[in-house]
Amino acid sequence: MPPDDLSPWTHPHVFDEANFAAERGTRLVMVITAVMTVVEIVAGWWYNSMALLADGWHMSSHALAIGLSAVAYVAARRYARDPRFAFGTWKIEVLAGFSSALLLLGIAAWMIVSSLERLYSPQSIHFGEAIVVAVLGLIVNIVCALILGHAHDHGDEHDDHGHGGHDHHHHDLNLKAAYVHVVADAATSVLAIGALAGGMLFGWTRLDPVMGIVGAVLVAAWARTLIRDTGRILLDCEMDDTVVAKVRQAIHGHPAWGESTRVADLHVRRVGKQRYACIVGVVTSAADVTPEAVKAALAGHAELVHVTVEINRAVDRRPQ
Repeated sequence: MPPDDLSPWTHPHVFDEANFAAERGTRLVMVITAVMTVVEIVAGWWYNSMALLADGWHMSSHALAIGLSAVAYVAARRYARDPRFAFGTWKIEVLAGFSSALLLLGIAAWMIVSSLERLYSPQSIHFGEAIVVAVLGLIVNIVCALILGHAHDHGDEHDDHGHGGHDHHHHDLNLKAAYVHVVADAATSVLAIGALAGGMLFGWTRLDPVMGIVGAVLVAAWARTLIRDTGRILLDCEMDDTVVAKVRQAIHGHPAWGESTRVADLHVRRVGKQRYACIVGVVTSAADVTPEAVKAALAGHAELVHVTVEINRAVDRRPQ
């Protein structure tokens, strides 16, 4: 366990190859999608396709989110040893995800309004050209998903080998959010292709703005999920995590302390993708229960990188 005067991010397992792989992957995906975003938006405007425009704007939000993720990785690494960040810099990444989710909600609202306008005032669409661009966008989404999926799998392998395995919801939330966003973006590309094909083959011109609305709902749903997940971390709503039960069990179930020792106060906050800071207040009548002894009892939990212990002595009133 690192000394208390070091940021949890200075722990040797925090900045590893998995983190750098995620950073490299997000940078590459950001560049690819930024280029494709411009292509889709220009093509959607030129060919009067609302579904293609919706997919392009969704991809723009994706490019922004990935860009924020890449910047967050760099900032978290750059300020890792800055003493102003008492519990490390991981929440920079979480804040980036939360910010991009708020922007997504605004884009989803714009997509719905624009699609409703096209429902009431249909415009001619160059279906063939628009389909080509939409298919190209789908291919780009698939390539980006493979890049981020590879980085995600690399991180999983590192975590399993280095820490004995963890639940998947503890993995890199920044990277996971980017990956889910790419998958959602691919889904809107499929919707755009379907809408354009229906309009070209059967004359269903209103199918295009309808699919624009469906795409907007997908964007909003993804944003809601990201706001929920990142909001829990930013607000330190982590006391239902399994690590809390592990801390209690390590102290209450200690064979040498028995009923003489109990947890009176416990605060756990996440400071990394699999890292927690823990402040625990213990009430005990056992003389051998010291802050060092409690830290030793918790040392087997590698996810605890910063532990503060307060001991409160209680009088043992049991019959002698």
